[in-house]
Parts: sequence; structure tokens; C-alpha cells
Amino acid sequence: MRARYLTAAAVAVALVGTGGVYAAGLSGPPADPPAVAAAPTSAAPPVTAPPVTALPSSPPAVTDAGPAAAPEATDLPASAPAPPAPVSAPAAAPAAKPAEVPAVAPAGGVSPELGSRINGIIAANSAYALGVSLIDVSNGEVHNYGVKGNFVAASTAKILAASAYYHLVETGRASLTARMGASTAGVQIRQMVQQSNNDSWALILQAVGQRGITDYAASIGITYDRTVNLLTPAEMGRILQLLYTGQLLNGPHTAQLLSYMQHTNYETLIPPAVPPGIEVYHKYGLLFGNLHDASILVKDGRAYVFVVYTRGKSYADMAPRTWIIQELTRTVTAALF
Repeated sequence: MRARYLTAAAVAVALVGTGGVYAAGLSGPPADPPAVAAAPTSAAPPVTAPPVTALPSSPPAVTDAGPAAAPEATDLPASAPAPPAPVSAPAAAPAAKPAEVPAVAPAGGVSPELGSRINGIIAANSAYALGVSLIDVSNGEVHNYGVKGNFVAASTAKILAASAYYHLVETGRASLTARMGASTAGVQIRQMVQQSNNDSWALILQAVGQRGITDYAASIGITYDRTVNLLTPAEMGRILQLLYTGQLLNGPHTAQLLSYMQHTNYETLIPPAVPPGIEVYHKYGLLFGNLHDASILVKDGRAYVFVVYTRGKSYADMAPRTWIIQELTRTVTAALF
């Protein structure tokens, strides 16, 4: 146990030490982007588009298991001013795409026994607010545990921002090659997701517009206001589910965004606890008392969305929460793969 906490402590120190790129004292997306954005990086390695699986026409079953939700975050930031000259909001959500590859049924699925183990870990760590969303992509079933209310989403919300901009591209209202800051919009998306760059986030949000991202989120069933940057674990899970199943973006853009969610600048939360052979696509979040990781786990045609949101007091308790996220990851992957 002591060794595990020492390892988690080392992770926490590394995260805080480099937090200037990621957190920079922000509780939500910055209102006004700086004049200079991040420099371009080399092209991302190609990633094969995932199997596209249409969701059931009726709403998926939702299992709200676990203890009663804790109070929502109280350390919310003050609202930021709206950015100037926003791009018009997306007109509608992308249409669901037909299945191209038959879904592979999971070996065991999300069982009540797994739910009990997740609840046990949450109950044993009641000093923290913990919310878990687990979605079986094969049938769309959503299983929520622990806190089901809002958390400050921190940089996990960058996936929503990226999707909103790609949607503008797909509807002819924006371009990935358009000049943005010191590079192009496409480079800024990569920097925002892979390096969690806040300057890039500000530029993308300015292009999409405050009303634009709120309307885009609403079109996919999510309530979102970028000035406070709140999401529930289930809402973050839904974003990843729709992304992976091809219901947010076209094939090339889906594959590109997923490629940015691999080999990110921090692979210290969910990824190190995942056994070999399982692909991980994820976006972490770190801001003051909020420490999150939102992932898609894939192996042999089976895919699950796995989101863990945590809220503590400050950066000082990141080490035990890092260990909790990894313990939940080991528990989930052992049961599902």
C-alpha cells in the first residue's frame, strides 16, 4: 500500500509541476485567448477508424447504482464574458451513421457484481466526491455510480469543443486549414486535445462561440455552459460514446480525434492501470480539487466508455485520488476484458 501511494505521489508532483500548460489557474475555458498560440507539431500517426455501431432507436437503459449523489461543486468560477464575433451555432446534430461492422457482444458485460465492486471502492473512499460512468457500447447501456451530479469538467470538456469545431467544418462553416493564432485550426485542435493546451482551447472556443457550443451540446442531449464548464460523468460518457460510434463526426474526423486521444502529454491516470492489449483513448482533467479521466477502452471488437470524475480539496490530495482512479480501472478491466 505504501509503495502504491508513493507512486501516486510521484505522479501528482509531476502533474502539478507541469500544470502551467494545463491548468494555469483556470476553472473553465478562458474567455479571451492570448495573442500567440502553440506552435505546430508533426502530423499525428494514422489511426484506423473504429467500427461504427448504431445505437438503439429507443433511449438506452440507465442504471443509477450506488450511494446518493453528493452536493454539486461549490467552488464554481464566476461567469466569463462571451467571446467576440462567434461563429454561428451548429444547426443540428450529425445524423446517426449505419453500422458498417457488426458489433461484437461483450464476454460478460457490466454485471451487478462489477457494480458492487465499483460501489465498494467509492464507499471506501468517501472523503472524496467520486462519480463513475460506464457504458457498454455494444448495447448502449449506461451504468452510473457514486456522484451523478455536476463536476467542474476541467479539460475533459476539450473533447466537446473539438467535436463542435469539426461539426462546423463538416457543415461548411469552418476549415481545419484556416489560420488560427500562430498556426491552423487543425493544429490547434491537436494541441488542445493531445497536449491539453489552454491557448488552443481558447481559440477553438472563440471560433465556435459561446452560443454555438451550448447549442451543439444541446443537439446531442447535453446541457453545457462554457463559462462554468460543468458536466456530469454520464454526460462526458455520452460524448465519448457518440464519438466512438460515429454519431458525432464523419469517419476521417472521428479517427483523427481518437488518434489525438492516444499518447497524450499525461498518461498517468487510467492508462497505466490498463492491461496490455487493450486500446485506450482518453482525455484527463486537472484543476484545483478536480482530477478526472474519461476514456474509451477497446479490445477484440468490444468497447466500453469508462469515465471517472473526482473532487477533493486541492492538488495536495491528488496522490490518493490517482490511486483510486487506477484501482477502479483495474477492477473494471478485469471484469470486462
